[in-house]
Amino acid sequence: MSPIALALFVAYAAAHAEEAPQTVNIIGTRPTSLPTQIPTTIESITRDDIERGINATDAEDALKYLPSLLVRKRYIGDYNHAVLSTRASGTGNSARSMVYADGILLSNYLGNGATFAPRWGMVSPEEIERVDVLYGPFSAAYGGNSVGAVVDYVTRMPSRFEAHAKLTLTHQPFKLYGTNDKYDGKQGNFALGDRHGAWSWFVDLSRTDSEGQPLTFPTRLLSAGATGNAGTPVTGAVAGLDRTNNPWYLLGAATQYHTVQDQLKAKLAYDFSPTMRATYTFGLWRNDSEGRPNSYLRDAAGQPVYSGAININGRGYTLGKTDFNLSNEDLQHIMHGLTVKTNTKGVFDWEVAASVYDYDKDQLRAATMELPGAFTGGKGRLVNQGGTGWNTFAAKGVWRPGAAHIVDFGYQREAYKLSSTETPTNDWISGAPVGTPTSRFAGKTEINSLYAQDTWKFAPQWKTVLGARFEHWHAHDGVTANASNSAQHAERTENYVSPKAALAYQASEDWLLKASLGRAVRMPTVSELYQGGLNAAGQLTSNDPNLKPEKSWTTELTGKRKLAEGYLRLTAFGERTTDALYSQTNVLILPMVTNIQNVDLIRTKGLEVSYVAKVFGLDVSSSVTWTDSRIIRNDKAPSSVGKWQPRIPEWRATGMATYAFDDRLSVTLAARYSGKQYSTLDNSDVNGFAYQGSSKYFTADTRLRYRLSQQWSVALGVDNLNNYQYWNFHPYPQRTYVAELKFDL
Repeated sequence: MSPIALALFVAYAAAHAEEAPQTVNIIGTRPTSLPTQIPTTIESITRDDIERGINATDAEDALKYLPSLLVRKRYIGDYNHAVLSTRASGTGNSARSMVYADGILLSNYLGNGATFAPRWGMVSPEEIERVDVLYGPFSAAYGGNSVGAVVDYVTRMPSRFEAHAKLTLTHQPFKLYGTNDKYDGKQGNFALGDRHGAWSWFVDLSRTDSEGQPLTFPTRLLSAGATGNAGTPVTGAVAGLDRTNNPWYLLGAATQYHTVQDQLKAKLAYDFSPTMRATYTFGLWRNDSEGRPNSYLRDAAGQPVYSGAININGRGYTLGKTDFNLSNEDLQHIMHGLTVKTNTKGVFDWEVAASVYDYDKDQLRAATMELPGAFTGGKGRLVNQGGTGWNTFAAKGVWRPGAAHIVDFGYQREAYKLSSTETPTNDWISGAPVGTPTSRFAGKTEINSLYAQDTWKFAPQWKTVLGARFEHWHAHDGVTANASNSAQHAERTENYVSPKAALAYQASEDWLLKASLGRAVRMPTVSELYQGGLNAAGQLTSNDPNLKPEKSWTTELTGKRKLAEGYLRLTAFGERTTDALYSQTNVLILPMVTNIQNVDLIRTKGLEVSYVAKVFGLDVSSSVTWTDSRIIRNDKAPSSVGKWQPRIPEWRATGMATYAFDDRLSVTLAARYSGKQYSTLDNSDVNGFAYQGSSKYFTADTRLRYRLSQQWSVALGVDNLNNYQYWNFHPYPQRTYVAELKFDL
């Protein structure tokens, strides 16, 4: 955001100053889409909480300090690896949570894993009014993907004219292995909104220009080198230990992204009456990124070495053409949402909603020839996912036949389409595809659901919820192909019923006791079914179109005490999952096959404490979670039995304390902790503090916010204040400085 643009924006806003009050009162008038009458755990964070205490550059930052949640955000603008982790689901299980914005689905169920993160870019931090999180699959209104949590972003809709602008600058010094550099970012945001009679509108526009730290590192195991003098002698290789403590060399840094993202969000609402509203939402998200490598290796003349035969300390190795990868991404995604709903709070309310998410343009270009020549062009590959996307439809009703009952019911449909084609090109930077595609994956899945649940207050202190969800799943048009072979997959249809039950007892004015039980069936995604490979005989080698769905029974017992300014909550939770979906090697067949497979049984139990209060003038929110998540049975890979479920630590904790000196100045100190964890099913990755490892961590963040006037405010912050170096396969950011200038009218 240039100074000229900022000046023009402020001038425009000032011209409307007589129409608007001199201060902005942000009131949470928009209801959450979550079924709040369900007696189970729901945690929230408000716009004021985010502005005061969080250095929020992306929408997912709002979840940073909520109990038992982790978003695997590697850099500012991380669109394809920022996966949400919950109590019993690690960061490799993106399909085990649900993320919505005003009831529009943002979760990406085309696949499960790091590259299928929710579409966080369709929400900017500036438009967030509140974020609500429902823990567990305890509402019949949500499908099996809710087994971990349901997140609902409630965004702004103005009741009068308002204008906002923000400029954010970030700076990250980064030192790791042979890399010692600085990575900067800048972000500009404009938002305007107003209400005229029955019409209201809100427009949010933002741009992010971010440099991330290196994410991958070409390596060679020490034992893989041939003793002798073969190859070009090089210096600069960094000796280290891999995640299993085997000695290796790190040869350079790669996948260092320069990302430019543009986001446009427009919302238009019309009130047919005080209790009936129609809302249309349009989202446009663009991402242009460049991934670039840097070799640590130098020859005798001091020139960087990227490929060919090399010699490190008397051992010979060969570098492939793409060990140091070059890539460009050009993405444009479009979202539409339309909702018509009533909110009479009378005998009957209804809602009809539909949404479309379209990969309008989605291209990855990567070099396949040697560096340094590939920096300027040459042969490569083009991966095109244009036409991929999903659409949803829902018709919901709420019937209140009397004071004792609230009945929710409805019909929902979700449809997903995957289309991915990889083709050679003679110019990886801008060339057209050439010849026959080297691989192609395609397929569709659909889920049609009916649900009903009754919230029954059967005694003054007692309330129960009984419900069930019926789901009809259909997978079809599946194709897995390479340049010479193609496999067409048979259609599949399956039906499942998931019962839900919850009970609440108001033991006293201050104590509330709750119990919940729910079944969730998480269907295989299109990618898990069809995205794989074929051998020369046309046989599948890395996917399984016959995967079973995950089936989980989840329980929760909660005691919650109301405090003078806050609450104390203790929750015991458990989950029993059969046919869990993980990538592993099947040792029961020869030749052994590595792909997505069903793990027979995983059992999780844990305790979660959440504490929110005012202590010595500090606004404090904190949580501690203990989890024991073990693989109980896995016939295809017996070595994993008794081991920890990947990326679920035994202990994790969050804490945030804010002190407001007055209504203008506040300071926040926050921290997050996670204990030891593993990435592999057999827990063989004992060294978490290495590339490809998953480490424990303790990080502290701080933020100081000062309101200069009624319209202007500034904030200074530091994320990872203690500069903790930690890993989740890739290295997380190191100490990052954040500065904000904000205008509100």
